[in-house]
Amino acid sequence: MKKFNTLLMGIIAVFFIANTNLSTISEGSAPHIEFKATSHDFGTIQQNGDGKFSFKFQNTGKEPLIIQNVRSSCGCTIAKKPSAPILPGESSEIDVKYDTRRIGGFHKNITITSNADNKSVVLHIKGVVKAKPKEEVPVKKVNKGFTPVAG
Repeated sequence: MKKFNTLLMGIIAVFFIANTNLSTISEGSAPHIEFKATSHDFGTIQQNGDGKFSFKFQNTGKEPLIIQNVRSSCGCTIAKKPSAPILPGESSEIDVKYDTRRIGGFHKNITITSNADNKSVVLHIKGVVKAKPKEEVPVKKVNKGFTPVAG
């Protein structure tokens, strides 16, 4: 019985050490996505104005980074992911476009999923879209005979 317990403890110790080493190696070599900023405030934008922004990021891991999915919180926000893997040390960006035809405040999220050790990252955009000022037609002065007056 004593030999059995010693053998069992030895097997458990070997299993524990092997798993600890494997997980440390795999965690240290995984890709890691690091964004310069995870939020952007457009401030006040005029209706039909520029609602584009690029979130820049770098793969600070040791394996190629693959962006698997980019999902926005609504159809008014479109995000585009890089199609090629991002090698260790390289940078890329997620391009985001908000539909500025909609008037009012907005706060939207874009969820990025990848093969990185931080598998899911949420980006945020916000701002306020103001209506375009109405164009006024210039009014010319006329005299009593309804002919335009210069000046």
